[in-house]
Amino acid sequence: MESYNLVTVLGPTACGKTTLAVALARHLHTGVISADSRQVYRSMDLGTGKDLNEYICDGHQIPYYLIDIVDAGYKYNVFEYQRDFLRVYGTLRSEGQLPVLCGGTGMYLESVLRGYRLVEVPENKALRDSLAGKSLDELTAILSTYKQLHNTTDVDTAKRAIRAIEIEEYYRTSDAHIRDFPDIKSLTIGLDISRELRRERISRRLRERLDQGMVDEVRSILATGVPPEDLIYYGLEYKYLTLYVTGELSYDDMVRQLEIAIHQFAKRQMTYFRGMERRGVPIHWIDATLSTEEKVERIGRLLTKEK
Repeated sequence: MESYNLVTVLGPTACGKTTLAVALARHLHTGVISADSRQVYRSMDLGTGKDLNEYICDGHQIPYYLIDIVDAGYKYNVFEYQRDFLRVYGTLRSEGQLPVLCGGTGMYLESVLRGYRLVEVPENKALRDSLAGKSLDELTAILSTYKQLHNTTDVDTAKRAIRAIEIEEYYRTSDAHIRDFPDIKSLTIGLDISRELRRERISRRLRERLDQGMVDEVRSILATGVPPEDLIYYGLEYKYLTLYVTGELSYDDMVRQLEIAIHQFAKRQMTYFRGMERRGVPIHWIDATLSTEEKVERIGRLLTKEK
């Protein structure tokens, strides 16, 4: 087991990543480090699918990290994520643990698994002004002209696209100091789920979360003074629910457009993960429909093989 110093569980939304990661962490007597770009935000619970009750396994609370660490409205970024990951990872390794990294945000995962030497990227007002008014399609086209260190999976609003371009432009033109990075060797597990089952789970989960009060969650966040455009920035549930709450979409249109957007997002996630493989990240794909026990057993065999 010592040849690996991290286990990563990745896959598209609604594939069962958290359940597996928690069971694996219980088996390995360790904690789960989240790699989700929206679960870092406090109060954004139903819309991000935190399901914190899933972090209880066999009656034991499994430690989790990098969830609920900043306030809604803040624009957390991959540089901050990598910094925070390294802090938690270093602590767990110093305690002799084999951490489990779990998530679906491709860039967060890849920044760790490929050891990107990231720098903090400041705002570029002149660039932002030059991009203001461009459509999401136009901005995406501009982003595609860079070598794309940035994750385009989550770029589903103009603001996020502008920030992605800002990051890429900074890396292209800057010679900034980069942080040291440990030698991470991860056993990376991908959950392989059919398109049909993925779509079924996404649609069912969306309706469950709407029934659980996802609209009220958005209303509550807006009531704290977070501007609507800041929630829209986060995309997906928060984009479409905010448009509904502010009267720009009917309820039926919101549900229909949101469901389509989540399906498209899951497809982009899989495209990104396949790209990670092409860029040198080995991923062991496991059938998502297997029982949790069988998945943990298979992962255990992979770890033992490397002893």
